[in-house]
Amino acid sequence: MNITLPDLAAMDAFGRRIAALLQPGDVVALTGGLGAGKTTLARAIISALGYESEVPSPTFTIIETYDPPAVNLPLVHADFYRLNGPDEVHEIGLDDYRDGAALLAEWPDHAGGFDHEPGCLSIRLEVADEGRIAIVEAGRDWLNRWT
Repeated sequence: MNITLPDLAAMDAFGRRIAALLQPGDVVALTGGLGAGKTTLARAIISALGYESEVPSPTFTIIETYDPPAVNLPLVHADFYRLNGPDEVHEIGLDDYRDGAALLAEWPDHAGGFDHEPGCLSIRLEVADEGRIAIVEAGRDWLNRWT
């Protein structure tokens, strides 16, 4: 499914839609080139979950966690850009962070990918004119939620 996101307001609305459907154990895998809007969409989702402070990019920390009451459900925001391979995911303890939480994963291919997980919502962002296009593929657990 392709979704046109002509401006930041559309990106925020898209983030709110995802946040309203997000459940613990889900993965939102965000792909696209540098500047495609992955972090912007992640920030929109985190904000829609109730987080009221500034959302830092996890580019250098790799993982940022958000817990209730600051958000509606436990959330891990990860940027795997700096990983050299999937084996490093175990070294940073991602599974421990993910326990009972949803995961927003930027550059998921650097972590070995999450498409094989039934709770994965894959979103590839592409620049289109002044806005973006989101190419969405829903995993099995999302099929009844994502219409």
